[in-house]
Amino acid sequence: MNAKMKRRLVAVSGIIIVVLILVLAFVGGNSAAKTVSVAEAAEGGYAGQKVQVSGNVVEDSFSTAGNTLTFEIYDPENEAGAPLKVVYEGAASSTFGNDVTAICTGHMGEDNVLTCSELVTKCPSKYENATDALEVGQLLGYGLDMVGTMVKVTGTVQDLKAVGQGDRFVITDGTDVLPVAFDGALSEEVVDGAQVVLTGSLSQDGSFAATDVALQA
Repeated sequence: MNAKMKRRLVAVSGIIIVVLILVLAFVGGNSAAKTVSVAEAAEGGYAGQKVQVSGNVVEDSFSTAGNTLTFEIYDPENEAGAPLKVVYEGAASSTFGNDVTAICTGHMGEDNVLTCSELVTKCPSKYENATDALEVGQLLGYGLDMVGTMVKVTGTVQDLKAVGQGDRFVITDGTDVLPVAFDGALSEEVVDGAQVVLTGSLSQDGSFAATDVALQA
């Protein structure tokens, strides 16, 4: 290889290296999300930027239309602050619900709405003893006499769904089945086959309106 060809090869290699550095810098700059608070995101100034915001889901603020979940989050350390509206394209996990901690990553719009591309929810596990809880068959055996009465019932989880898709799940004692309505957050350990203790009341339609869901201790 003559000297002229060597100089040309070095020049071409240098150009390739520079291009790769620019590409990596561009990709890195666009993939990194800036961590901001709920208040900072709600106040504006981040339009077009990729951000990560953590907050708790505002009670009953969520709705679904097709595959789009819309909800609001607030800062539990600054409950008087303005909430942030979040739009998420995708199916929420079973851990999503009222007051659950939601870590939202996405791009802020000009309207101060976060279009979320990554949603992570966290809910701590709760445990409760089933000593004073009724079994499903016992509760249903009382019939209408138990409608509206606050009780505890225990059973095995089946047909678990994400929030906003009708009955959240059903519980069974192996013979009888009870549909459960619950809009709160569930821990990752509440899955099909888990033993749970529910607090709530029987509804006129035969479903159980749960106010609390705990794993059986």
